[in-house]
Amino acid sequence: MAVGGVEVSRAPAGVVPDRKALVRLEEVIKVYRESDVETIALRGVDLAIEEGDSVAIMGRSGSGKSTLLNLVSGSDRPTAGRVLVDGTDVGRADEAARAQLRGRVMGIIFQSQNLLPFLTLEENVVLTGRLAGSELDRSWARELLDRVGLGDRAHHRPEQLSGGEQQRGGLACVLAAKPRLMLADEMTGELDSATAARLLDLVREIRRTEGMTVIMVTHDEGVAQTADRIVELRDGRVVADRRVR
Repeated sequence: MAVGGVEVSRAPAGVVPDRKALVRLEEVIKVYRESDVETIALRGVDLAIEEGDSVAIMGRSGSGKSTLLNLVSGSDRPTAGRVLVDGTDVGRADEAARAQLRGRVMGIIFQSQNLLPFLTLEENVVLTGRLAGSELDRSWARELLDRVGLGDRAHHRPEQLSGGEQQRGGLACVLAAKPRLMLADEMTGELDSATAARLLDLVREIRRTEGMTVIMVTHDEGVAQTADRIVELRDGRVVADRRVR
């Protein structure tokens, strides 16, 4: 089937959009244009992610997995189709509405954690919570840092932390915002295997206690196996969607 000049394919049999899903993509196409060159990143993706689910998005470089995450976060817009998060069509919402949705629903963890370098770890957590509308004081921020094993690093700035500590600090910031949906882009990509395993254990524990929905992009099969469900992309299409547990 062709949509807007792009040949697309339906999702694998049995993958049907769930009207109760927290995140839903419907026939999503994304085309990047630069001068006379077009690059098709996503080709008619259908995907539904239920509240409380943990999903790993896998694929080789160029498969479209980071593009998918960017569309869900509202940092990019689809060329065609719909991306809905908590009932909001993020592709058609204005920037103010998308920012409000990110503050109200989402927490995002990047491969290189974007902590503000001129603030201490504790101050980063407090600020994140307040920007999300939480009256977060320093004692609560310290509790969150204790929870991720960084209580003794609260007064350190990001440059004084290891990569793993910065990622756990970013996770504390996510918790401060109290999101229903956590998006993670290769969050273990720059970590050694032992540090990555500790971070993933922490994410699993937080998801169990907080009930957050997790979508994580990864190229690592071991990381993907910690999710409940693995969605594999190839050339912008969903080629596999399976339950792990």
